[in-house]
Amino acid sequence: MISSRQLAYQYPGGAELRFEDIDVAQGGVLLLRGVSGSGKSTWLALAAGLLSPGGGDIMVAGQSLKALGKVAGDAWRARTIGFLPQKLHLSAALTVHANLAIAQWAAGQPQDDARIREALAALGVQELAARKPAQLSGGQAQRVALARAVLLQPQVILADEPTASLDDDAARQAVELLQATARQQGATLVIATHDSRVAASLDSQIGFQPLFLGRQQL
Repeated sequence: MISSRQLAYQYPGGAELRFEDIDVAQGGVLLLRGVSGSGKSTWLALAAGLLSPGGGDIMVAGQSLKALGKVAGDAWRARTIGFLPQKLHLSAALTVHANLAIAQWAAGQPQDDARIREALAALGVQELAARKPAQLSGGQAQRVALARAVLLQPQVILADEPTASLDDDAARQAVELLQATARQQGATLVIATHDSRVAASLDSQIGFQPLFLGRQQL
């Protein structure tokens, strides 16, 4: 679940960003809409505990993030948040399997090859485990990055512009994949986008709610 009250953040020298209060039940879907510079990436960073609120508070999976310190925040984020960035950040020097193993290592967990195989199989890319990112198509790379994001079975999945540069069919498939994966994991899904096609895909979904952000600069 995610709940925020009077949430605000201000970058040095910038205008204060204020966000509407929200309540998203566990397993629900939140769509962050807004043009570039409206605060979508800031909101995601606050929800992931990468930034501390300048005002108000946000609760994610039962944890208040206002006073979460760096060390505690890193540990909390590793076990709670699955993040799918717009730039997938797969290590070019490593195989798909090793890219997922690094996520376990970063969380302080021993490498679990069975869990890695399971995560890749759930996203339909288990046969790509020995390949390197340069050998993947764009859609395959996104599935691998999503497998990495959900490897540790997070309670919340954050996706930043997952349909950027995709055609209509690929965009629809990307949204469906995110929804199916979140349902399988029992996770709350947050998608940040300026793409109206995403809203069209989600409007009829139970538990879906939009949050429109203003035009303030990041």
